[in-house]
Formats: sequence, C-alpha cells, structure tokens
Amino acid sequence: MRTTRRALAAVVGATALLVTSACGPGEDDTAASTVEVFTWWAGGGEKAGLDALAGLFTESCPGQRFESGVVPGGAGVDAKRVLAARLQHHDAPDTFQVHAGAELLDHIDADQVRDLSAEYQTWGLRDALPAGLVADLTVNDRIYSVPAGVHRANVVWTNDQVLADAGILVAPKTLKELIGNLERLRRSGVESPLALGRDWTQLMLLESVLISDLGPKRFSGLFTGTTQWDSRAVELAIEDYARIVEFSNTDRDSLDWPEATRLLIDGKAGYQLMGDWVTAEMAANTFSGYDSFTFPGNGKTFQWLADSFVLTTGAANPEGARCWLETVASPRGQHAFSLRKGSIPARTDAPTDGFTDYQLEAVADWRSGTPVPSCAHGSACSQPWQNAANAALGAFSTSGDAIALRSALAAAAKQFIRQP
Repeated sequence: MRTTRRALAAVVGATALLVTSACGPGEDDTAASTVEVFTWWAGGGEKAGLDALAGLFTESCPGQRFESGVVPGGAGVDAKRVLAARLQHHDAPDTFQVHAGAELLDHIDADQVRDLSAEYQTWGLRDALPAGLVADLTVNDRIYSVPAGVHRANVVWTNDQVLADAGILVAPKTLKELIGNLERLRRSGVESPLALGRDWTQLMLLESVLISDLGPKRFSGLFTGTTQWDSRAVELAIEDYARIVEFSNTDRDSLDWPEATRLLIDGKAGYQLMGDWVTAEMAANTFSGYDSFTFPGNGKTFQWLADSFVLTTGAANPEGARCWLETVASPRGQHAFSLRKGSIPARTDAPTDGFTDYQLEAVADWRSGTPVPSCAHGSACSQPWQNAANAALGAFSTSGDAIALRSALAAAAKQFIRQP
C-alpha cells in the first residue's frame, strides 16, 4: 500500500484549501485520527448534506475525526484542478468527491484510487443499488466509488402560466408533441419557448433527445461502442435536436444554467430541460408556479448522475476513509444527505421520510425505471470526451451545421471510446 505524508498546507495557484472540523468547540480530539474528505461543497444544500454525513461519521466511527478539504468555486472545476496537482505531488487526501462513472477512468488508470468491490459486498451495496447503476460503476469487473446520492438529468421544467396563456394544459408525451407545443408558444408571442444555457446544458438536451430516438439501451451503447455515432438513427436524432434548439434563446451560449432558469421564472420561456437540482434555484427565487415531467419519449428512463467518494491509494488513514465510505453507503447516511441536498438515495432501501413530493416521485422512478448514465455529468464519458462534445455543440449552436455536429461527435467517440 502506498502512503504519503499529507502537507500541512496545500496551496495551488491562488486557491487555498479551507480546512474545518466537524468536532464541536472545546472537544478534545487530539487522540483522534483525521480523515480528510476533499470536496467542492462549500455552501447551500451541498454543504448541508456534507455536514449531515460528517455528523454521522463522527458518531459512527469512534476515534476518527472529519477534516474538510473543501475547495469552493467553479462548480467543482477549481477543486478538480487542485486535486490533480495534489495527486501529482503525492499529497492525496484520504477520500475525494468525484462524479460516479467514467469520470473516474483517468484516476483508475493512474492507480490513484482503490478497488472497493469487497466493501460493496460487505456493505450490501450490490443488492441495494439498481443493477444498471452497478454495471455503470464497474470497470474491468471492479468498483471504485461509493455514490452519496443520485440526481436526475432528463427532466423538463415548466412555467405553468406561460403554458396556460398559450392554451397548453397537458404535458407532451412525444418529441413531436413537444415540438408542436414549442411552435404554439412562439405563435402566442413567446420569443424563446425553450430556455437553454451553454455547453453542458446543451449536451444534456442532446442526450435526452438521443434517449427518445434510440431508447435507453442503444443510447448507453453510444459510450461503449455498441451503437455507432455515424448511424442513421443518430442522424435523425440530431435533426430532432436541431429543430428543438431553434426554439431556444439566441443568447444561450452566454448563459449559465441559473441564468437560463431565470428566463423560465420570468415568464420569457415555457420549458427548460435541467436536472432536478433546479428546484433549489426555483425556491431561492420564490417561484412556485412550475411543474415537471420526464423528457418526452424517455419513458421510464432515469438518466442519473451521482456525486461519489473514493478511497485513495495514497490515503494516510485508509481505515478511517473506509469508515467514511461506509457512512456514505449506509441507508441512514444516504437519507440524511439527500434530505438536505435535494437528491435521492442511490440505495433503493433507504428511508424517505421528510422528502418532498418531487423526491418521492423520483425515488419511485429510480426504483422501477431504467437507469442510464450522462456524458454531460461524467457518468457515461471521460472529461476529455465531454469537453470534445461540448465544443462540438458550441460550434453547432453558432453554425447550425448538423452534418458537422454529427461528424465531430463521431470523431470524439472514435478518439475516446475504450474497447473492451
């Protein structure tokens, strides 16, 4: 086992690590072994969820002390940069946050994270997690991360008043019906019926269209090589995507997702495709006149993304890190985390008391639906592949060249796909 001595202070560029303790003031924790948990959860529901896990960890793991290695800002971009530098300098935290799935591939290749397959068996995760999720987390018959909770990406959110004013009272069930509703909204005077942001939000929309046109199995095959990006089916899906984008705001490439959500809240759009974390933005803006439905044509497909934690090969306190991971994996931990963050438990046997109506609906769909990963959120593809897809979509957003988009996406798959 490789171990390293953790630096007392790690400063990379202009970003400093903020180190805090979950122990209360006045506690004598000098005899405790610390477990550094590296995340980008610095505020809001994310920090509240992390704090809940930290409290359970302190309670469940006597002799261990939670140490927060948080790097705020940039929605994780800054944290990933700091983490990469620390790992390169052999200054690994005991555990770090990462999007579950393909985003871990580079860390696995570099031998920076440990195989947790035995722990999955011991902690009952193989039975408690959906089989499709376990399959997506498995690399060469091994599993390297523990999801803390699950968010859903393929959800459409509405401004009910805007839709009602256009005479739209029923959620569309198919892409054809969705496009018809977008046309109706524009005829009623809504300039941008679909609120849309830049890069990864466009990739989210494309993925939902691909799921509708290909089905969940063939969609997932796009990232494993069993479905070809240059197929006629993908060509037709890109044509559908191009048609839908025509109904979005022309300044989409300059807006982050909360700014796009503002268009929906302000009544300048009728629909937005966005993950279920958007409810926090709605609440922050005291907006309640919305509804939601699964993207038309996706059926029972649940496109998931999950924040997860790993055990680093350079952990100074591997046993403490394992206890942290067991806390994260437990039904109690998953419930406490999701209750505060607004996600849902990855485990299908975790309690749901205190959940919102939306969370309860999502839990039911998670337990009965078909899980598929998301390239936009690192569960289906690696970070370089995601970057290439975002660049291709950005170019399409400007040019409108669907042939060039399909060619660029096929080239990215050829470059980054991993053959079995």
